[in-house]
Formats: sequence, structure tokens, C-alpha cells
Amino acid sequence: MLSTETSPTDAIAMGVRTGLSRIAGRIAPAAGAISGLERLSGGATQEIWRFDLANAREGDGRYILRRAPGGTRITGGVGLEVEAKLMSAAADAGVPVARVAYVLKPEDGLGRGFVMGFVEGETLGGRIVKSPDFHAARQRLAGDCGTILAHIHAIPVERFPGLDRETPVQMVERWRKAYRETPVRRPVFDLAFRWLHDHAPPPAAPRLVHGDFRNGNLMIGPGGVRAVLDWELAHIGDPMEDLGWICVNSWRFGRIDLPVGGFGTIEDLVSSYEAASGIRPGPAALRWWEIFGTMRWGMICAQSLAAYRGDDSTVERAMIARRTSETEIDLLRLIAG
Repeated sequence: MLSTETSPTDAIAMGVRTGLSRIAGRIAPAAGAISGLERLSGGATQEIWRFDLANAREGDGRYILRRAPGGTRITGGVGLEVEAKLMSAAADAGVPVARVAYVLKPEDGLGRGFVMGFVEGETLGGRIVKSPDFHAARQRLAGDCGTILAHIHAIPVERFPGLDRETPVQMVERWRKAYRETPVRRPVFDLAFRWLHDHAPPPAAPRLVHGDFRNGNLMIGPGGVRAVLDWELAHIGDPMEDLGWICVNSWRFGRIDLPVGGFGTIEDLVSSYEAASGIRPGPAALRWWEIFGTMRWGMICAQSLAAYRGDDSTVERAMIARRTSETEIDLLRLIAG
């Protein structure tokens, strides 16, 4: 006999569909029925749902719902409402982003999140750096990234007074404190934290920092960058952090000869950033922030070990944890110069 019970997954999808149907007219005037609803596998911390909206007058009627897990669970970061405001501000500054169509309200019954337009493209870093489909795009990606980062860093920080602010030394000490709470001592990490502290740059003029601008958080099409994704780690700080982060070896996906995301050169990144901002990033600053970024990713990998031993014993968590050793090799190479 076939069971007529509804699975938890189906029940969640039904709730999302009902909620979206209720607010369809707020997403797009004269909107019709919801169709094609599916939860996507992307998004490490938030739920991502794709759906179609009949009679939508803008675009092609395809949308994305970015929602807190379960609608209400808080996962850290700036918060989805602030993330939506950041994306709208970025669009005003000429940054390619998905258009924010609607921010959820408590009375909508869907929890916390926002609806944005669907952007077609590729986010898998391995495909972006290797697939023939993106050969033409790769020739310009590093330069485009420099220009886009300059536009992000030009967004007035006064628009986001609630974002976290930290100096380089404060960031190093925050991660060092987290390291001391991990169960495994790693001599390379001890060395890296000491080097970062001793060579920390002075506090820079505060700018809006994306915080996770890298290959894997960029929607890429054959012609280049179509959208910058995942604004949840945005903060106020040194803009060189973003330039160093995209150069971390882990985001090159095997193309270690191309330091910018596995698809471009430092000179293309720096020259385009200077052309758009009037600021020439120096090699010492870029090196420091690349080492910091490598240390940061190493710590995220190391923390995954504790998570795996705890209540998140997934294969994905184990795979991330084992990558800690890769960052140790990268740190030794970078510090040795």
C-alpha cells in the first residue's frame, strides 16, 4: 500500500509555496501563479529556493528566495535584511548583482529572507577555471574583479553603521583566540599568527568590504561576471582584504599558476583596481592579506573537525576538515617568500 503521509521535506516545500503565493503581488505587480518551485543545493548557511512567477512584468519571471534555515534560525553574518540592502546599494554603485525584488516581512509568514531575480550562470570554481565554455571570460575576469571591487569599496560606509569594524590586529587576535579553542595544536598556525601580528599593516581608511569575494561566489557567464553573491560577511575594514582573499590558493581550483581565482594575474587585478579607484594596491599589503586569508580559511577547515566530531558528521564537513593541511603548506610557502 502506498503511503499518503507527507514527508518533512514536502511539508516545507508546501509551506514555502503557500507563502510565496500569498505575497506574489508584492514581488511583482499583476503576478500570477507560482510554479517550478525547487530547493537548490547551493548556499552553505541559508536556504535557496528557485521558482517561476507567471505574468511577472520584469525579467523572465524567474526568481530566487534566499531564506534563513527553517525561516527563523539565525546563522550569523550581517542578517538577510542587511544583505538585501547591501545588494541594492551595490547595484546603485554599478556592481553586477541580482535585483532585490522583495524583502520578507513578519506578516508574510515565511520567516526572514528576501526574493531576488534569477541570474543564469556558473558558480563552480573548477568549471570556471577549466571549462572551454569560459575561455573568453577568463581573459578578462581578473580585470573585471579589480573594477568590481573598486566599486564595492566606494559604497559610502555611512549607509551601514551597524556593520562590524575591526583593525587588522583585532582580526588576527580574534582568529588566534578561536585557534586556541580548537583541540589540535598546529605549529604552522602558531608561526602564521605570530608573523601576521608582527607584520600587521596600520589601520586603513575604513571601506565597505565584501568579506567573501572569491571564485565560487561569483556568477560567471561566457562574457564575464554576471553577479556577485553571498554578502553575509560584509563589514567595514581594509579594502585590501578583498583583494588578498581572492588570491588565496584554495580558490584557484588547481590553477596555482594564476593567482587571481585561478583565472588571472595580479597585474590585471591591481591595474584595473587602480584605474577604477585611483589607489594602487602595494605588493606588501596584498601579501599580508593573502597570508591572513590563507590563515582564515585554514581555521575554518580546522573548526570543521570539531563540527564533524560533534553534531555535523557529514561527508562535506569531513572533506573541509582534511583540507587544513593544504593551508599549512600554503602558509609555509607564503611566509618563506
